[in-house]
Amino acid sequence: MSTAEEDRTSRRLAWCVAHLLRHAPDHVVTDMIGRLDRPTRKYLCRDEWLSASTVTLLLRHGSEEDRHYIARNPRVVGRPLPGLPGPTRYARRRTPPELLPVLRAELGRHPDDGPLTAAELIGLLRRHGRRGPRVPLDILALPYEADPDLLRAEHARLPLPVGSVEALLMVADLPPDGVHALLATGEQATTGGSWHRPAVRAVRTGRVTHEELVTHVVPARHTLLLGHLPVRRSLRWTLPEQAGMQTAVQRALRPLGDDPRLWAELLRHAPGHPGPLPALVAAVADDALPEPAAADQPGPELIRAVRHLAPTPAEPTGEVERELALASLAVPMDSALEDIRWVRDCLDRGLLTGIDVVRFKLPACWALDEDHWLGDVDHPDRHDRPDAVLTARAEADRLFTAALGEDPQAWWRTARTLPEFAGTLPHLLLRVTEGGSVSGRS
Repeated sequence: MSTAEEDRTSRRLAWCVAHLLRHAPDHVVTDMIGRLDRPTRKYLCRDEWLSASTVTLLLRHGSEEDRHYIARNPRVVGRPLPGLPGPTRYARRRTPPELLPVLRAELGRHPDDGPLTAAELIGLLRRHGRRGPRVPLDILALPYEADPDLLRAEHARLPLPVGSVEALLMVADLPPDGVHALLATGEQATTGGSWHRPAVRAVRTGRVTHEELVTHVVPARHTLLLGHLPVRRSLRWTLPEQAGMQTAVQRALRPLGDDPRLWAELLRHAPGHPGPLPALVAAVADDALPEPAAADQPGPELIRAVRHLAPTPAEPTGEVERELALASLAVPMDSALEDIRWVRDCLDRGLLTGIDVVRFKLPACWALDEDHWLGDVDHPDRHDRPDAVLTARAEADRLFTAALGEDPQAWWRTARTLPEFAGTLPHLLLRVTEGGSVSGRS
């Protein structure tokens, strides 16, 4: 039986690991999960705000005990539970009786006469997937013969409607390559208001991680837009999901560095590039792209997304007041609430940004946890200062990338050091790597 001190150590390590895993590549996440002992993994699975990709990888590579604890984690909102997503979740769904005559007329037979063939299923999904996933879900509640290869080929020939793709991602028992194929809409991709729904649904139901989404979504402009999705009234990213997608997209954009010429070329070629984002970035970095067609001009949403993702942080103003605000990050207030009130006030007045908090707040584990400097609100987004959260996550991504790269051992040393480290995040990374400062501040 563990002692109270061992239990506290496991809890704190799990809390720190959960924050680190927000910024780590998928292979590092999998490696670090495998290094945790049983008590720490238990507390990690019960952590309040596990990232979507971490939950997906835990369920994909973890044990039955991991799935048990995640299934009972009330904070895992919208994430997959053991056995889900898949047919089990929707086994009780029945096709509405009023839809059956319509399907009978389209099929030329009664749907109850036998399972739908793969060709019949695809035909129905093409006809009924343009108004959201509800009717496709009703169709998929009927018995049907699954043929992932035919589905993949038909989608590559002519992409299925967005609603049908979303429904398939929710309920169909598809292999990973089938899921990845549905995320590729090719040159015939539409730019309507709901094009993003399958990507959001794929992450939220645990089909893919953010990193896998970046790899497989086609065309590249959609990936860039997903990295900074405009506010929508329908299904959208929550703030933690948006931050995770931003991290994955910026990781793919890393070869461009901070060269304005390369970023301008990215924006110029993105509208007409038919492939995934990593291929576009590699071609831009190698200057291996032909001249884009004159008709392929970036729209305002794409311009806004690329500008947000580019490494051009705004410099705050304030001079003496700003220096005092920076100094205050290293001096805890009398209470956590007072500390939160002060940081929020400085953010609102433009004296601090999320970048400053990540660089200068003590200790480093508090800087990585927005609850300790923004508080939280009763909303799936968790925080009501989204710009501060996104800029803080982006700066933390930059620091971790500069110091740790994709070395699992370096990430593990950071996780072991973080719980008891009293300095700032750049100083922590300096200690772990035994190199120079990575803060970038002169």
